[in-house]
Amino acid sequence: MAEATFTDANFDAEVLKAKGLVMVDFFATWCGPCKMMAPAVEKLATEYEGKVKIGKLDVDENPEWSGKYSIQSIPTTIFFKNGEMVDQLVGFQSGEVLKEKIEAYK
Repeated sequence: MAEATFTDANFDAEVLKAKGLVMVDFFATWCGPCKMMAPAVEKLATEYEGKVKIGKLDVDENPEWSGKYSIQSIPTTIFFKNGEMVDQLVGFQSGEVLKEKIEAYK
């Protein structure tokens, strides 16, 4: 699987210190819309492997970064470019919408 797993422990190194575009899917295992969005995230991670870092962060297991970015609703997708937050989408997003954002920022 091409998608990354982000955690409180590796977020700084994997996301904030990463060069280029990183897409982080803030989710929870019990969240219905998150489960509906998961296949699109996985597909994009495979499609953009080596070009864009795409991964997930479980908000229940990793409260530190979820809190720092004030994640109130899930799924929330945040795009980072060279460590800076450039965009945020709240709620279920289709693969097409996510791909448009990736293309806009990569």
